[in-house]
Amino acid sequence: MEFQADLEAAAQEELERACTLGWRQLAKLTPWGDTYEGFTPMGRAVSFERSYLWEAETGGDIRVEVMVYEPTAFEQGARLTRTIRRETA
Repeated sequence: MEFQADLEAAAQEELERACTLGWRQLAKLTPWGDTYEGFTPMGRAVSFERSYLWEAETGGDIRVEVMVYEPTAFEQGARLTRTIRRETA
C-alpha cells in the first residue's frame, strides 16, 4: 500500500469511529476537537485530529472532520469530512 493510500485508509477508519454517535449525542459536545498519536494500517506513526463543528449554524447539521498526518508533514496528510444531519423530532 502506498503512503497516501495508507493515510487515507487510517482517516476512513477514524471517520467511521467518529460518526458512531448520533446527532443528539454529538450536539452536546459540538464544537469539540482532539488530537492524538496512533498508527496507520501499515504501522506508520501518525497524528489523528478529530473535530465536530457546526456546519452552518449552532444547533444545525454537524460537520465531522478527520485529519491523519505524519507529525512532521501536516500538509501531506489525508482529510475527510462527513455531515451528520440534524434530527428533527
